[in-house]
Amino acid sequence: MRLDRVWVTDLRSYEEAEVQLAAGLTALLGDNGEGKTNLLEAVAWLATMASFRGAPTEALVRRGADRAVIRAEGEREGRSILIEAELVASGRNRVLVNRQPLKKARDLLGVLRVTVFSPDDLELIKGGPAERRRYLDDALVASHPRYDALRSEVDKVLKQRNALLKGAGGRLDENAGFTLDVWDAKLVEAGGALASARRNLLARLAPVLAETYAAVAHGPAEVTADYVADWAEAGLAAALGAARHDDLRRGVSTVGPHRDDVELRISAMPARTHASQGEQRSLALALRLAAHRVITEVTGSAPVLLLDDVFSELDPDRSDALLANLPAGQTLLTSASGLPPKARPDLVLRVADGRIAADVPEPDAAGPS
Repeated sequence: MRLDRVWVTDLRSYEEAEVQLAAGLTALLGDNGEGKTNLLEAVAWLATMASFRGAPTEALVRRGADRAVIRAEGEREGRSILIEAELVASGRNRVLVNRQPLKKARDLLGVLRVTVFSPDDLELIKGGPAERRRYLDDALVASHPRYDALRSEVDKVLKQRNALLKGAGGRLDENAGFTLDVWDAKLVEAGGALASARRNLLARLAPVLAETYAAVAHGPAEVTADYVADWAEAGLAAALGAARHDDLRRGVSTVGPHRDDVELRISAMPARTHASQGEQRSLALALRLAAHRVITEVTGSAPVLLLDDVFSELDPDRSDALLANLPAGQTLLTSASGLPPKARPDLVLRVADGRIAADVPEPDAAGPS
């Protein structure tokens, strides 16, 4: 997939903007708060139907407007593609692909794929298990949209099971006990399938992660990633049975894929507690690049790589290493501090006051020789 042009209307800081992108590396430069990240957010929304900043739809609509519009045209598998989205502050969003409305919002998944790195990704290393589970689940969905339905099914089952547990007040009558058995069976089926998909993905990611970390960190290191599920040895059905009394007492599901984690280690030490800040930042970026490579292998097409303020998170050596190891395909990156000396973007865009303009290099003061 390649995006050639993007339009936004009434999106965050932009009243209206149009930008043409390079097929390779496009750099968006400008001071903080000028709207560079907003453009990356717009592109990512067309792929995931969500803000990678975690913002609700109404936050994306420019103040004073009731809706925002994002349009992008490009090429996918040799065919032209046009994606148009209308984001409504208080209503239902609308999406069209090649002028045809989608029957279901989920049908948009897979039309455009993106890999996003942002400064908040440090939470992949330092944060709780939910961040790492989301990383795996997002990579699964990017590899095939069917995993979005599986993830939704697990969420639905857990919601129903937790409502039953909370409503039981610590005791089960015959009917509630039968219903809980039903939800347990559904959780075993859907939750087990999700956990299995996560493990398989992580098994494929792990060796790639070691390579991407070595490239970004500008030197080799032993990096491991292991899936941790407390219920794995006994099996989910048995674990749910053993935890039933505690679940009833607490009114919540204490066992299942929603409690699993990914244990990341550098040189055999937990990255969350023992890695330096530089190592943690390198590992967060390496996780994104590893998923990018695996998704490219699985789908046969490289996602658009979106790097938000990446150089502020890396020292000069790591910045140079990243630039030397950018994956093939289209990349959009933002920077408030300029570009490293070794950066060779195909296109530089300046962002200021809600406007985007192509950077025109100053002529050589010495003139032609």
